[in-house]
Amino acid sequence: MTVVTEIGQVASLHLHPKVSGEPLQTVSEVLAEAGKGIVGDARVFARKGLKGEPSRRQVSLIGREEIARHATALGLAEIAPGAVRSNIETINIDLIAFLGREIEIGEAVLLFYEARTPCWKMDRIAPGLQGMMAQGRQGVLAQVIRSGRIRTGDGIRLRNSNEGKA
Repeated sequence: MTVVTEIGQVASLHLHPKVSGEPLQTVSEVLAEAGKGIVGDARVFARKGLKGEPSRRQVSLIGREEIARHATALGLAEIAPGAVRSNIETINIDLIAFLGREIEIGEAVLLFYEARTPCWKMDRIAPGLQGMMAQGRQGVLAQVIRSGRIRTGDGIRLRNSNEGKA
């Protein structure tokens, strides 16, 4: 038997533009494709590694609560959705706690494989943001394991296999 536990929710979805540094496009729904990433994400969809293998970096996620803490620490009223350049912004989940786990988001399954590394563009949002995010408060990177649609408001679920247990 497989037990599914809801552990969070999708707050917003964003696609990277073709031109580096341009604002992300906010959308209400995306299609995550296994082994490739998010269809229409110009920056990472179907990207290849140095040896021609599919890149593991397919989807980036960060929690809105973490973004709000950064804004407060930097004296900002808020940091707008999409500004920190993550594909999926979440609520009510500690993403880092689920590194190494497969997580269902909407119809898709993602493997959270490592913490994000914040880039220099974070300091364009607010000086000091990159440094704050580098202290384990930056979200995660994920691979798409099972294709499916992800929509704003979808649940984020942890699958626990309880086969063979009484």
